[in-house]
Amino acid sequence: QVQLVESGGGLVQAGGSLRLSCAASGRTFSGDNMGWFRQAPGKEREFVGAISWGGGVTYYADSVKGRFTITRDNTKNTVYLQMVSLKPEDTAVYYCARKRSATYINRETESEYDVWGQGTQVTVSS
Repeated sequence: QVQLVESGGGLVQAGGSLRLSCAASGRTFSGDNMGWFRQAPGKEREFVGAISWGGGVTYYADSVKGRFTITRDNTKNTVYLQMVSLKPEDTAVYYCARKRSATYINRETESEYDVWGQGTQVTVSS
């Protein structure tokens, strides 16, 4: 019943920054672990990172570690993905998702998540 809507995507030059938002409606997700995925043209969807229900624990894919930061504001039912030092290979549609359980945020497979947003396009020019 929860619905997720991503926003904040756009075109940015390599080395630039962008912040994506994932807003939930239908019910609060304050008790849910949340994750970000991305899918580049012609490639499979890949895990980007996840955040625990309280925001105290995060986990990132090696490809984005040190450059991307996930935060959340449960009072606004919103999760954020702050991206810095963007590279052309970061170009993809970015998706927000709700994890099926409140444990093990380091599990990266799509099957661990049961609600998905529509995605927002991020394009990084070289």
